Amino acid sequence: MLWNLLTYFGDSMLILPTGLTLALFIVWKVKSPATALTWLITLGISGLTVSISKLLFLAWGIGSSTFNFTGFSGHTTMSATLWPVMFWLIGQRFQPDRRKLMVTVGYIIAFMVGISRLALHVHSVSEVVSGFILGSICSGIFLYTQRDCDMRYFTFTPLVFLLILPLSLMSYGKKAPTQQLIEQIASQITGKQPWTRAKLLE
Repeated sequence: MLWNLLTYFGDSMLILPTGLTLALFIVWKVKSPATALTWLITLGISGLTVSISKLLFLAWGIGSSTFNFTGFSGHTTMSATLWPVMFWLIGQRFQPDRRKLMVTVGYIIAFMVGISRLALHVHSVSEVVSGFILGSICSGIFLYTQRDCDMRYFTFTPLVFLLILPLSLMSYGKKAPTQQLIEQIASQITGKQPWTRAKLLE
């Protein structure tokens, strides 16, 4: 139960709507509209990289049997991209040291999502570690480039509205069929059944 709850923090059904909502709040709170666009590009690159890595394996078996790697862990990657930025935005009202602590909380959430993927036997260690690194690079680059942006901090009411969507989606609990969609695309491209981890490790 705990692992299923933690792993949902990285599910596309939660990440994508929350990421888009985050962009709207950035437009509202940041004077430069380029910040919101940069965030959407960052989120898109993160998700696209994961999808390409999975498609390469499912369609053509491009992976590593040595490292038991079939593509980046999407849940880990996307959570390491989103949650540090979410807490960065929420923490704007605090002093720099506390803002850094808030961002660290975001990375801890992403780390726990990665642990949940291992506990649920969905991914290998290499897929989770590489996903965490990829997501951390994406969010880290975004946070570094926006470190001096002019932003109005949140009062209590907007903060509640920002958190309503992720909380409501978590209570709904529906998971995105991302893996099945990529498998269908792989089958359509090659005309064959998608590759499996068992076949890679043979």
